[in-house]
Amino acid sequence: MAGRLEGRVAIVTGGGHGIGRAYALRLAHEGASVVIAEIDERAALAVAQELQSAGHQAIGLRTDVSDKDSVERMAQAAVARFGRIDVLVNNAAIFATVPMSRAPFDEITVDEWDRMMGVNLKGTWLASCAVIPVMRSQGYGKIINISSGTALKGSPSRIHYVSSKAAILGFTKTLANEVGRDNICVNCVAPGSTLSEENPDDGIVKMRTAATATRALKRVQTPEDLTGAIVFFASADSDFITGQTLVVDGGSCLH
Repeated sequence: MAGRLEGRVAIVTGGGHGIGRAYALRLAHEGASVVIAEIDERAALAVAQELQSAGHQAIGLRTDVSDKDSVERMAQAAVARFGRIDVLVNNAAIFATVPMSRAPFDEITVDEWDRMMGVNLKGTWLASCAVIPVMRSQGYGKIINISSGTALKGSPSRIHYVSSKAAILGFTKTLANEVGRDNICVNCVAPGSTLSEENPDDGIVKMRTAATATRALKRVQTPEDLTGAIVFFASADSDFITGQTLVVDGGSCLH
């Protein structure tokens, strides 16, 4: 059912590629005006133009979520253009578009560890800090953090990524407690292994296909499999749900 987000304004960090783009398209389809906050400015503008061409309201903004000034400018631009901020999807992360090392724990460099935490964890915090004053003034808001199924199960050869995504689980619960009095809901989606890469090679497809072996639903997960959970947490359907993590992985991690 389209139209659940009519009149709402949603920000998607990392919305220029892969799963983030899918989130942006679905939120717009549900009626939201969408801000594409993306470090790749060309991609941000391209997705915004794609949405505008389809009759939706959207803007693209170059945003580095690890930089406080950048995310504050993003929030200010969103309010200047649309007048409010109702939804923040904290999707930006080092993973595929900005690649990471898949190396043993003692071969990851200190610089890469710090960069991973700066984007995946600090970026989620900074973006939340930037939008919450606007949500407080409205007496309403939805923050949707993106973790990973790897945070619940562990995954070898990328301990920095898994650690950053595990931290998002605790961040979600704590922030939910702090801003609940302002009628702001904070929830989390934990995707499974998703074929989100653009132009994936045979190795990537093989890796994503192999993930089906542990699933109850025996198929490759796509970005579109995640968008329903995002819309649910963004909409009034979840107005009395906060501090929760929804695993969307086809039944790989059952809990």
